[in-house]
Amino acid sequence: MSRSDVNPPSSSSNQIEGRVLRYAQMHSIVQEGFWRRFSSLKLDSLQLDESPIEIIGFYAPCSHAKVPNRLMLLEESLPSDLNGQSSSSEFSRGNRNRCSVPGIIYNMNTLESFQALDKQMLLKTEAKKIWKDICSGKAEENPATLSRFLLISFADLKKWNFYYWFAFPALVLDPPATLVNLQPARQWFSQAEGESVSAACNEWRRSSATTEVPFFLITISSNSQATVRPLKDWAHCQHDNEKLFFGFYDPSNHQNNPGWPLCNFLALICSRWGITRVNFFCYREKYGLADLGLSLVGEALLQVSEGGKDPESMPSTIGWEQNGGKSGPMCISLAQSMDPIMSAEFSAGLNLKLMRWRTLPSLNLNVLSNCKCLLLGAGTLGCQVARMLMAWGIRRITLLDNGRVAMSNPLRQSLYTFDDCHNGGDLKPVAAVRTLKRIFPAVEADSIVMSIPMPGHPVPPHESAKVLQDCAQLEKLIASHDVIFLLTDTRESRWLPTLFCANLNKIAITAALGFDSFLVMRHGAGPVIIRDEAEDTLGMSSLSTKDVDRPHRLGCYFCNDVVAPIDSTSNRTLDQQCTVTRPGLAPVASALAVELLVGILHHPDRINASGEIGNSVGGSGEQPLGILPHQIRGTFSQFSQITLIGHASHSCTACSSTVVSEYRRGGLDFVLQAINHPNYLEDLTGLTDLMKTASSYDMDWDDGTDLDDEI
Repeated sequence: MSRSDVNPPSSSSNQIEGRVLRYAQMHSIVQEGFWRRFSSLKLDSLQLDESPIEIIGFYAPCSHAKVPNRLMLLEESLPSDLNGQSSSSEFSRGNRNRCSVPGIIYNMNTLESFQALDKQMLLKTEAKKIWKDICSGKAEENPATLSRFLLISFADLKKWNFYYWFAFPALVLDPPATLVNLQPARQWFSQAEGESVSAACNEWRRSSATTEVPFFLITISSNSQATVRPLKDWAHCQHDNEKLFFGFYDPSNHQNNPGWPLCNFLALICSRWGITRVNFFCYREKYGLADLGLSLVGEALLQVSEGGKDPESMPSTIGWEQNGGKSGPMCISLAQSMDPIMSAEFSAGLNLKLMRWRTLPSLNLNVLSNCKCLLLGAGTLGCQVARMLMAWGIRRITLLDNGRVAMSNPLRQSLYTFDDCHNGGDLKPVAAVRTLKRIFPAVEADSIVMSIPMPGHPVPPHESAKVLQDCAQLEKLIASHDVIFLLTDTRESRWLPTLFCANLNKIAITAALGFDSFLVMRHGAGPVIIRDEAEDTLGMSSLSTKDVDRPHRLGCYFCNDVVAPIDSTSNRTLDQQCTVTRPGLAPVASALAVELLVGILHHPDRINASGEIGNSVGGSGEQPLGILPHQIRGTFSQFSQITLIGHASHSCTACSSTVVSEYRRGGLDFVLQAINHPNYLEDLTGLTDLMKTASSYDMDWDDGTDLDDEI
């Protein structure tokens, strides 16, 4: 008996004769996880690239009489490595409910370009791939390529709207296949054949090696024994005493139409093997086992085209998915389903990621998000700096202050409101952190309530232990953070943090305000201090006394001073007690301070980067964010701004090797000595001798009279 002579049993009630074979359309479903991961890929990797991306879709045989299965896109449908286009679906191999099929996605950057795509050209391009695989025999080795699909999309990531349209390319036979008969498999097979087919299919589905193979051959011997074989075994199925069926996983639940995958399967059978009479088996399941009542068996007549196996003679193609009975794309909005905090976090980072698309491809958002910043001072500058840090994607912020919110604060200090001023005022760092979390719940903000010990403010003996405890806590805080902002409103309150930063080699940035002028500067690296070998022999290896400062080390806030910091808070009039500055000064200085930090974090030398001056030949902008100045001084009276460089002073009372070495020797006892004795730092660094030497010079001033004029 030849392959074309296999006749089904007669069943007039279900028999359908002589009509064109029609297929139940394939439908799609996209899980939210796919769009969320695609959004991340778009922002982080794809950016403006509209190149097609290989993806993986999943489907399974129909498992319910009233519900068809759909092609699914999951989070793992997208590639794990865009460069190598490797799919993360490798983790789901062997899953009987996820038969994987290859696909491709074209994502456009605008809605207009999405709408203007040449859809027929794209459909034809994907169909050519299927036809090529059929003609070359690749489809027999990897049958899943027969179900290749296409997806075009546009992702509106500002509104979380996704526009998309699926196509399932189908090769249309000319003339079309004629359906001779179609009925439930239970009616087609004898009882013995049905039991054997069910058992063979169940075994095929249980095996991890074949469960995902959606096209196969079924042979039934003369003794009713069924065997399921891969397509590549076609040559071994040519036995006259066997019935042959061409099986496929059918996602459709229709009783009068086989599923969409059969269309390309028939194209392979006709063009590759030249068969003109085909018995096909639409495999469907119930409770994970073959269901011959839901499955269909049909007979179709085919006509081999003249093109045969010619790759250039591809049949015509159809396949765009119908949405609600109409031809057109679908749109899904994820805005309402998103967790509000997750949505806020995504939106907050959107602007930063978009910056990398065209202007700053080297912007390192991981460096920014992992940076821990300590803000000393939660006043006008501290509030503005905290908000600027969050705008740059820095989420780990600690604010330190010991003040309370006064009625005069909310207008200038942007993290406080009138409600924070009641009952004597809330503690500033606590109120500031509370507001930061209201602005952006994902921020990791902490508050520290404490005062900073200051030189020139002697400590009574009974308070020494508390002050030393504050010093130790401050040093621990500085050690646990990456960047320290000095934003306090007195000069002397910046001394101890500057010393600790120099000792620990931490990035320190100072912002200071006058009435109409400001200073923003980054402190240079701390001094490099080595041990004296002679001291080592005396068992003092922990002491550091020799300075081998880096050449042209940048100075700190105190390097230009010729006096030690002293008490500036006592005996002040009302205008001196308040921060009297032009209101626009703090936002400008705060923004520059944060921009300076971002520049440091993106410079290869970080804290050791040399200072650059605007418009200088060497300070151009070799770095992506431009020059990296040492000091920025500005004035509103002239609306001017200049960049300056100041090198470290060997007599600095805060960052010189002399002071740092002495601190390493004496520890917090040295700090207490500096706090209680105003002249101690000047004597230690040689400033006292310097001032005496300067005073001893007898200056001879020119009175401006030219002797020749008197003649």
